[in-house]
Amino acid sequence: MFDLELDFAEPGSPTVLVVEDDAALRTLLMRTLRENGYRPIGAGSGPEMARCLQAEGVDLILLDVMLPGTNGFDLCRAVRRTSDVPVIMLSARGDEADRFLGLELGADDYVPKPFSARELIARIRATLRRATGSVRRTDVARGELAFGGWTLDPARRELLSPEGAAVELSGAEFDLLLAFVSQPQRVIGRERLLELSRARIADASDRSIDVLVSRLRRKLSRSDDKGAIIRTVRGVGYMFALPVERI
Repeated sequence: MFDLELDFAEPGSPTVLVVEDDAALRTLLMRTLRENGYRPIGAGSGPEMARCLQAEGVDLILLDVMLPGTNGFDLCRAVRRTSDVPVIMLSARGDEADRFLGLELGADDYVPKPFSARELIARIRATLRRATGSVRRTDVARGELAFGGWTLDPARRELLSPEGAAVELSGAEFDLLLAFVSQPQRVIGRERLLELSRARIADASDRSIDVLVSRLRRKLSRSDDKGAIIRTVRGVGYMFALPVERI
C-alpha cells in the first residue's frame, strides 16, 4: 500500500510520487514536499509505484535508483513507454555513467545523494516549469506528425522512416526531435533546446546539444537527401528545415 499525504495540500497542488525504499527518507522527502506546497505520495517499490500510477494522477516522479526488485533505471524505461510525466532520479551513485544512463532513458534530471532540501525543491520547480511549457504538454503530443516522408508518433515515442522501418532513438534523441518538430522552420537556440528536450546530459552544455544533433542527423540521413533536415545557424543554434504536418 502506498503512502498518501493530503492534509496541507492546496487544491490544484502538483502531485509528486516519491519512490524510495528507505521508509525514513521517504517520510522526510514527503514532509519536505508537503511543506513546500506539493501533494506527496510515497511508494517503496516498483509494484507499489505501478499501483499508485494507476490510482492517482501524478505530475512528477522522484525515483530512487537502488530499489528492491526492479531498479530505478528499468522503472524509468517502463514509464517512458507510456507516459511523459517528468522523472527526477535520486541516487547515491553519482558517477557520470549513471547520470548519462538515467538521462538517456528519459529522466528529466538526476540528483546524486546526499542533497539538500533546498536544492531538491529548486530542481522540482525547474522540472515542472519545463514540463508545463514543454511540447509534450501541448497538442503536438496528439496524433502523428509527418515530415519529408518520415512519421513521428509522440504517444508511442516511435519514429518511422519513409520506407516504414522503425528508427531506434534514445530518450534524449527522441525528445530533441520532438522539440524540433514542434517549431519547424524556426531558428531555436541551444539553451532553448535544452529546456524543450530534457537533453541535460553531463554538464548540460552547448556541447551536449551539438553531440545529440549530430547523432540525430545521422539517423535522419538518407542517401538520396538533397539537404540537411536539421540546419546549423552559426552563432545561434539550429533550425528544423522541413515543414511538419499532423496526420
